[in-house]
Amino acid sequence: MNPARRTAAGLALAGALAAGLLAWWHPRRVVVEGESMLPTLAPGDRLLVARPLHLRPGQVVALRDPRHPRRLLVKRVSTVLGDAVTVHGDNPAASTDSRVFGPVDRRQVLGAVLRRYGPGGRAGPVR
Repeated sequence: MNPARRTAAGLALAGALAAGLLAWWHPRRVVVEGESMLPTLAPGDRLLVARPLHLRPGQVVALRDPRHPRRLLVKRVSTVLGDAVTVHGDNPAASTDSRVFGPVDRRQVLGAVLRRYGPGGRAGPVR
């Protein structure tokens, strides 16, 4: 195979791998509603989340509400035990979390928060 064909084949393969990784990683945008994550996150904060390779305690994640699967929740991971994850809000007085609905299946976690991208004055990393 000549060098030009090898380069084209390599680029096609790299593009296919990148598309597959992006489809698996599936970055999403989530808007925070409610006060369950105050002071870390405030209502109206805009978050970029993506599927985590590993879940670990302390991570802020977006997950499906086990009681209403169309609704998304943003919570902090407390524990990871096999396929079960417990999550809690940073503001317990305003949070519906694993204290109410118990551990959730890790497949309900849609992504870990990578960054707050808005509003402008609050943009930056989330800890």
